[in-house]
Amino acid sequence: MKRLILMRHGKAERSSPGGDFERALTDRGRFDAALMGRILLDEGLVPDIGLVSTARRARQTWDEASAAFAATATKALAGLYHADASRILFEAEAAGVEHEAVMVVGHNPGLHALTVALLREGGAGSSLVSRAESRFPTSTVAAFTFDPAGRPVYDGLFYAADHGGGGGE
Repeated sequence: MKRLILMRHGKAERSSPGGDFERALTDRGRFDAALMGRILLDEGLVPDIGLVSTARRARQTWDEASAAFAATATKALAGLYHADASRILFEAEAAGVEHEAVMVVGHNPGLHALTVALLREGGAGSSLVSRAESRFPTSTVAAFTFDPAGRPVYDGLFYAADHGGGGGE
């Protein structure tokens, strides 16, 4: 894997008769997810494969975002539902054996923790680490490349609210 893109699902409804797993995106969540897909495309951060939590809001986020890069393969993984940072990285590295650019669409706190860990490991500046530590709202995207030694290099931290979207909690 040469590139890893982490995306938190879009803003979702507060509750669902089907429980947390079945919460759907709100209109704002759909808008923000599509916006972030276009931003990734504009930044040249297009994945070869999307690893997507099987939770409804994550699948819907991927559908909206990946419309910007429709040729990307998709793999739904139940294990990404509320996965911790190590599980997310494990799944990404496994997919990275066959794909150069892997995108994960999932949930906090795992995505948030992995983003902060990769920023620290890659020697990102303290202001960037602090910004990432303080918030990782819905539809946020963090992107990294990996140098030949396998160390993460910061490619971008994108908040929907910084690009005309709503963002969220």
